[in-house]
Amino acid sequence: MGGKERAAEPVEEPSRAAGACVLVVLAGIVVAAAFAFDEAAGVLLVVVAGAVALYRSVRRTANPAPPPGVERPSCRECAGHELLDVKGQKGMLIYTSAPPDRPNHTHVHVVRQET
Repeated sequence: MGGKERAAEPVEEPSRAAGACVLVVLAGIVVAAAFAFDEAAGVLLVVVAGAVALYRSVRRTANPAPPPGVERPSCRECAGHELLDVKGQKGMLIYTSAPPDRPNHTHVHVVRQET
């Protein structure tokens, strides 16, 4: 292979797990330093970090219903219904409505959500 060039080998990217391990070690060092400085500061740091992690987790998993827009589903069955709820889920809007003449009936209408 003297005169021929070698095929370029794919470059390996560092894994996400390695980056996460580095961040965990650095966070451990910061917590250890806070506890070494003052025990109350260390406890406060752990409580605040836990509260921030919990807040971010809840914000990420919460899926609030989108506000009902001006446009409602336009099918014959939905005409004259009272809109009960609108939920957004996996690229869809799910409308639930109640017809005025059937009190124990709920009509469900699924519409693809425009992004």
